[in-house]
Amino acid sequence: MTENAKIEYSKAIVRLLKGTVERNSSVWNDIIAYQIEIQDYIDVICLELIIKKDEGFAFLKQKDLEEGNTINIVSRRPINFETSIVLVVLRQILEEFDSNPTETQSFEKFITDTEIKEEVELFLPEKYNRVKFKKELDKYIKNAYDLGFLKEISKNNHETKYQIHRIIKEKITLDDLLEFKNKLLDL
Repeated sequence: MTENAKIEYSKAIVRLLKGTVERNSSVWNDIIAYQIEIQDYIDVICLELIIKKDEGFAFLKQKDLEEGNTINIVSRRPINFETSIVLVVLRQILEEFDSNPTETQSFEKFITDTEIKEEVELFLPEKYNRVKFKKELDKYIKNAYDLGFLKEISKNNHETKYQIHRIIKEKITLDDLLEFKNKLLDL
């Protein structure tokens, strides 16, 4: 590895350490070109480079050590139950979108905050305190945005249009989706 190569992909490593890197990023081509070198470099600190070329993003994942532990290099943010409901609904919407392609369908799934609210309401168990949840639903949608699972596309006085970020498929697996649904049934 030459000194020049280190300079070429060091910006890419720094951006990856900060979070998800998308296809339109200035370091995307470096991530693709130097993925082996980047993986070798971050392997020392027990990180794994995940590149989803078709979906247009890359991120770092902690490798599991003994008994499922990690060295906690990538920060983990606690997510409250209510925000988890929004994330599970978004993940389910994206899964349904991908499972039922049409000829005119784009790769991205767009959704408005109103549509998110409607879907979440259908998802809530009967016994759940719906009044309080609905009152604070905008906050939970914002949490999903802040966590990087939604990208704001447009906003007017009454409605915000989002794109569901495909990284949600990596962070919330189908097994996680099923497990969460089962927990909701137990409420």
